[in-house]
Amino acid sequence: MQLHSNIIGEGTAFVILHGFLGMSDNWKTLGLRFSEHNYQVHLVDQRNHGRSFHSDDFSYEVLAEDLKAYCDEHHLKNIVLLGHSMGGKTAMLFASKYPEYISKLLVADISPRFYPVHHDAILNGLGALDFSEIKSRGAADKALAQYVPDLGTRQFLLKNLYWVEQGQLGLRINVEALTEHVSEVGEALPIHAQFDGETLFLRGDKSEYIALQDESIIKTHFPNAKIVTIKNAGHWLHAENPEDFFQAVIHFIK
Repeated sequence: MQLHSNIIGEGTAFVILHGFLGMSDNWKTLGLRFSEHNYQVHLVDQRNHGRSFHSDDFSYEVLAEDLKAYCDEHHLKNIVLLGHSMGGKTAMLFASKYPEYISKLLVADISPRFYPVHHDAILNGLGALDFSEIKSRGAADKALAQYVPDLGTRQFLLKNLYWVEQGQLGLRINVEALTEHVSEVGEALPIHAQFDGETLFLRGDKSEYIALQDESIIKTHFPNAKIVTIKNAGHWLHAENPEDFFQAVIHFIK
């Protein structure tokens, strides 16, 4: 099965991978801007997310293989590859396995190291949404607030809400499979994985996902990596400071 994507513009292939519980639509505004610089931007939904297929299998190995199949289907080579968070882990593994596909690699606010599970409350809240009772976005928000008090996080999560049919809401993400395999999301890059090409890691100055001590592990796996800090931004650095993020990316890929 092929991944769903939104393809914008013409030029050098530029593939963007969203983070956990996100979707390609999260990147539409930046994708349009990148396309104006002679890039054909591929906003890809990873499996169990967005409009892509649902599957009981979920690991970075299968996500990387999904991406290879997507590139082969669309005849993409020498791509610019950008991944955020979970998408960054997919991008790192893909680059280490298939370096011949990559011209430049960008990783947004994630390190190759292991991260402990920290999405329990969110997944519990999403799993508890009863769409036999919930008939509006407001009702879904109210129910989810019992598990996720932060409004911004709920707004991000509820972008997954859609009308399955008239009068019937649902979620685009495969909550059951993602809950079962949530430990996979924090898995470290395999110890021998390495990509020698040009690589840029972008971190938010308010985020703890890439710490100062991560530089050594980044350099071990990506010897030609640079690390750039985006000011006034946390983990969702591309949404919190899109202008500085955009400029940093364009400067690197140009």
